[in-house]
Amino acid sequence: MIPLTLAEVAHAVGGSTHDIPDPQALVTGAVVIDSRKVEPGSLFVAFDGEHVDGHDYAGQAVEAGAVAVLATRPVGVPAIVVDDVQAAMGRLAKYVIERLGATLVALTGSAGKTSTKDLIAQLLERIAPTVWPAGSLNNEIGLPLTALRADESTRHLVLEMGSRGIGHIRYLTQLTPPRIGVVLNVGTAHIGEFGGREQIALGKGELVEALPAAEAGGIAVLNADDPFVRAMSSRTKARVVLFGEAADADVRAENVRLNDRGQAVFTLVTPTGCSEVTMRLYGEHHVSNALAAAAVARELGMSVEEIATALSTAGTLSRWRMEVVDRPDGVTVVNDAYNANPDSMRAALRALAAMGRGRRTWAVLGEMAELGGESLTEHDAVGRLAVRLNVSKLVAVGGREAAWLQMGAYNEGSWGEESVHVSDAEAAIDLLRSELRPGDVVLVKASRSVGLERVAIALLDGAEGGVTA
Repeated sequence: MIPLTLAEVAHAVGGSTHDIPDPQALVTGAVVIDSRKVEPGSLFVAFDGEHVDGHDYAGQAVEAGAVAVLATRPVGVPAIVVDDVQAAMGRLAKYVIERLGATLVALTGSAGKTSTKDLIAQLLERIAPTVWPAGSLNNEIGLPLTALRADESTRHLVLEMGSRGIGHIRYLTQLTPPRIGVVLNVGTAHIGEFGGREQIALGKGELVEALPAAEAGGIAVLNADDPFVRAMSSRTKARVVLFGEAADADVRAENVRLNDRGQAVFTLVTPTGCSEVTMRLYGEHHVSNALAAAAVARELGMSVEEIATALSTAGTLSRWRMEVVDRPDGVTVVNDAYNANPDSMRAALRALAAMGRGRRTWAVLGEMAELGGESLTEHDAVGRLAVRLNVSKLVAVGGREAAWLQMGAYNEGSWGEESVHVSDAEAAIDLLRSELRPGDVVLVKASRSVGLERVAIALLDGAEGGVTA
């Protein structure tokens, strides 16, 4: 964060100072919400959570080097007291951003946000200092934390914006107003909370509505292949740049294919030239993510050759997203267990099929959460797709939704031992350990709440010499 005095922080957040001997003391370190991450010069934000009250750790934070605590009550150590620490942290982020000259790039979508954010960050970092969130810090707490990491040297700030309802993205854009907004897709993630794809589109489109007008430099980067996203061009005053495989896309992919490892290969086509890309990431769904990143990078000055080179070397920065590891015995474990929705589940299964050409494939799948009334139908469809893609073994893990996964596979023609329903991750681990053979490929995927990454971790535990692909 840029250095700020405690008096400036208090002014920015609308708080009162307590037990502060020197209001001119500088906050020079990170803003943190975990007292274990405090470093000299930090500002510690004391959240009162469901299980832990950060106010109880205020003293420890100051002892560890925090200059002060942002709190809702006096805590006996230097503190800035506010009514709501979450809202105050957002106000502080807005104050800091307004003082910086960085270009803000914000992106949203039903699927692929974190992977695309990682791609954009790796491209832009090649041309100027860039700040981006680790993992999926994309809500009212995570986004300000990321923004507050920016300092005077930052030229690009890449922000991921998540949403679970109308108004969420509008609020985030008020904290950190973007100049470039990217909308990836409108899918079925959180459809149960939104109440339909039209409502999801309404919520995601709040990003392009918040952009500056074209004459002020605003740019809306929209997916030409998604009709819900393409239609958002009428909701923005910004200049529209289309990406996708559509013929009229400004940045598009041609000759898309997967190599024997399941990695995407395509020709990147732009108005100023074209270049070949061979991605390190797995799955054809990353082509759309790469095109979105390419469109942003091109607008910020990278040449098509530079973009193609960067895309061909970019890797996975966030854990458990198509994380591929080869065991010494030739078993390939694909840990994609961070999250799941019908769109990402289909993409992962297609990547598994491509990676498993000539090999035995396993799909270890769990519940896709927050699908509302569509849940059982969507789980049934995923089970059927696994069969149509000739996945050798389907292991459905969990309760009712997993049972529908397995039933969908059965009804599509997966009989005998080709599909099985097990109760939990431990049962899946036992099954895999007893039946895996050298050369098999195992995909592990479910919504984050299922915790299915335990399966992938157990399969790699003790597998010395494994290679991350």
